[in-house]
Amino acid sequence: MTASKLRDDLGPPAGAIAAGLAALYLGLTVSGYDGIAALVAMYHGSLGSKDAIVSALLPRAVPLILIGLGLGVSFRAGALNMGAEGQFYAGAIAATWAALSLGSWSRLAAVPLVLIAGMVAGLLWALVPTLLRLRFGVLEVISTLLLNFVAEGLVSWMVQGPMQESTHIYPQSDPIPAAARLPVLPGARLHLGLAVALLLAGGLWLVGRRTLVGFQLRAAGANPLATRVIGGVDTRRLFAMALLGSAALAGLAGAGEIAGTTFALFQNLSPGYGFTAIAVALLARLDPLATVLTGLLFAAIEAGASAMQREAGVPAVAAYMAEATITIVVLLADAARRRRTTAIEA
Repeated sequence: MTASKLRDDLGPPAGAIAAGLAALYLGLTVSGYDGIAALVAMYHGSLGSKDAIVSALLPRAVPLILIGLGLGVSFRAGALNMGAEGQFYAGAIAATWAALSLGSWSRLAAVPLVLIAGMVAGLLWALVPTLLRLRFGVLEVISTLLLNFVAEGLVSWMVQGPMQESTHIYPQSDPIPAAARLPVLPGARLHLGLAVALLLAGGLWLVGRRTLVGFQLRAAGANPLATRVIGGVDTRRLFAMALLGSAALAGLAGAGEIAGTTFALFQNLSPGYGFTAIAVALLARLDPLATVLTGLLFAAIEAGASAMQREAGVPAVAAYMAEATITIVVLLADAARRRRTTAIEA
């Protein structure tokens, strides 16, 4: 890799991160808060101690990485999946139901079944948008986005109806049995889902860089017509495979959240993982290995947001200012790069 290529790859993301933190500091300062104290508190809440890392940062990173990996696959293939939030919830519902139905199964059998249930539910949640796009040309951007609201409503109904806890007092499910829970690092909230996410990132990188399917997915996303006419590739099949695979990973993230972190289903289970993961994938430029790093970055921002509110009195939602700025800067940098490339080719 040449030095100029390395600068092109790392420059815009690094600049975007700096711009995001600067925007957060300026916004807080203009609003009358102590910007320095807020940033220091954010650091302490995410990276300032071992406990912050293993109990706050890394558990938040797992769903962001998993969903970001799936979105990277679908975006690369030209399938604009905006429904990861709903697919996450579908996976969480299915995982909870599966876990509560297992009885006295062993962990070795129960945990894989719970995770598979989440993946299948996420995939099925995206099946209708996939069929609508392939059969009637309905844009998956719209159909997947609208299904997010349906999924949120479904969770609300489930925890106040069929899956409400046995006393019927709280809007949540019963806790899942210990056998259905992912192994957790002693004394922390970090669970085995991180290892799963890292293995998937490595596997997807290999598929994307070393296999024919990976090349076809990239080609279909870049120019589906040429890929179909010249390459003889079934781009419709690739589109469906990418969109459904993306949804399956979002469902896996929902299952992992139930089996590894919350151990029960309730409303507002996700703080917006499905939407934040869009920025995670874009900042990583859809690269699986880079998605791990950007997932950790956004998890650090969100983990630090709670500490920022607790220690500096700054509303946690202010952290979204940094996330939005990072995303916008990356998009603008990519647009400028495409314009330069077009000008050179012309």
